[in-house]
Amino acid sequence: MRSRWVLWSVILLTIIAIYIDLPKLPNIPYSGKFPLKLGLDLQGGVQLVLQTEMDKINPVDRDNALESAKNVIEKRVNLFGVSEAVVQASHVGGSRRILVELPGLKDSSAAAKLVGSTAQLDFREIPATLSATATASGIPAVFFATPTGLTGADLKKAEVTFAGTGTNSGPQVAIQFNDAGSKKFAEITKRNIGKPLAIFLDNEPISAPTVQQEIDGGNAVITGQFTTTQAKDLVIQLNAGALPVPIKILEERSIGPTLGAISVHKSLVAGIIGLVIVMLYMALYYKLLGIIADIALIIYALISLAIFKTGFFILPPVTLTLAGIAGFILSIGMAVDANILIFERMNEEMRWGKSKIRALELGFERAWSSIWASNVSSLITAAILYGVGTSLVRGFAVTLAVGILVSLFTAIVVTRTMLRMIIK
Repeated sequence: MRSRWVLWSVILLTIIAIYIDLPKLPNIPYSGKFPLKLGLDLQGGVQLVLQTEMDKINPVDRDNALESAKNVIEKRVNLFGVSEAVVQASHVGGSRRILVELPGLKDSSAAAKLVGSTAQLDFREIPATLSATATASGIPAVFFATPTGLTGADLKKAEVTFAGTGTNSGPQVAIQFNDAGSKKFAEITKRNIGKPLAIFLDNEPISAPTVQQEIDGGNAVITGQFTTTQAKDLVIQLNAGALPVPIKILEERSIGPTLGAISVHKSLVAGIIGLVIVMLYMALYYKLLGIIADIALIIYALISLAIFKTGFFILPPVTLTLAGIAGFILSIGMAVDANILIFERMNEEMRWGKSKIRALELGFERAWSSIWASNVSSLITAAILYGVGTSLVRGFAVTLAVGILVSLFTAIVVTRTMLRMIIK
C-alpha cells in the first residue's frame, strides 16, 4: 500500500516536471511558461571588469570601500532593470576589482557609463564678484563656484519628470532631499535669491538655475539638455548613491547572442548523447534492472530541469551557464552510480541464496553507506566551489549539487519503489 502511494506521488511529480519543462509549442496552450534563465555566456550581453583606485583610501579601509562600491554598482544594476546580473568583488594581487555581468544588454558603452561613473552630486554657489585674474581668464563663472556642503548624500530620492513648454521643456530630474538636506537647501536658496545655483555631477556643471525664492519644501529640479535615457540614467545613479572610490574600466566586452545559441545547441546535443549512452549501457548490462534505472534516469533529468527553471517554487531558479550545463551533463553519469551499487549488492545477495524481495531490501540497506559517503563528499566539493569560485564555477557547483540531490531521490525512492512493485 505504501509503495503504491509513493509510486503515484512520483508519477504526479513527474507530470508536474514535464509541464514545467515543456518548451514553447505552437497551438499548445500553457506551453513554455517557464523559460530557462540563461547566463551571460549563453544569452549574450555585456561583461565589465572595473578597477577601483584606492590610492587615497587608508589601507585598513580598502576592503570596506570595495564592498561599498560593489553594493552601489549592484543597486544601480538592479534599478536599471537587468535581470540575472552578476556583480562580484575580487582581489587580484594588490588590486581590488569588480566583475559585472549584464545578460541581455547590447550597448556596452552605455552599460560602462552607467556602472563606472562616480555620480558625485553637489550644489555650489557662484561668487557675486570674481577676481580680476578669474575674469581675465575667460573661463565661465560657474567653474569658480564654491561648495555649499549640500551633496548627493542628502538626497532622499530622484525621479524623471517632464516639463511642459518653454526653454526647459523636456525630461528633467526632480530630486527630494532628506530632512537634513531640506534644511541645508532652504538656507542656501535663501541667501542666493536672484543668483544662479550651480549643480555639479562628478565635478562637471550640468545646470545653473537662478533661485527665484527660498525653497523650504526640500524639492528641486535639475534641468539641462537631457534626453530621456540620460535623465533615467542620472536618476538611477542618484538613487543608488555615489561610488565611494573612483572606478576605472579595465575590460569591456560584448558577447553576442549568436555565440550563446550555438553553445546551447552543442550542449543539448552533448547532453542527449550522454543520456542515451548511459541508458543503453544500463539496459544491455542489467537487463530489466537497467530498464528500471533508465526510467529513473529520465525522471531524474525531468525533475532536475524543472528545478533549474523554477526551483519547484521553493528555491530561486538557477541561472544556467555553459559551465552549469557541463555540471548537469557530468551529473547524468553520476546519477546511475547509486543504482549500480544497489544492483551489484542485490546480485550478491541472490548468489548467496536470498529471495528477490529479501535481496532487494538488503541491497539497498548495504549499499546505502557507500552511496551516502560518495554523494556527501561530492556535495562538500560543490559547496567549496560555490564558496570560493567565480560566477562560472558557481554555476557548475549549483547544477552539480542539484544533480546529486535529485539522483539520490531517484535512486532511493523511484528505483526502489518500482523494483518493489515489479518483484511483488
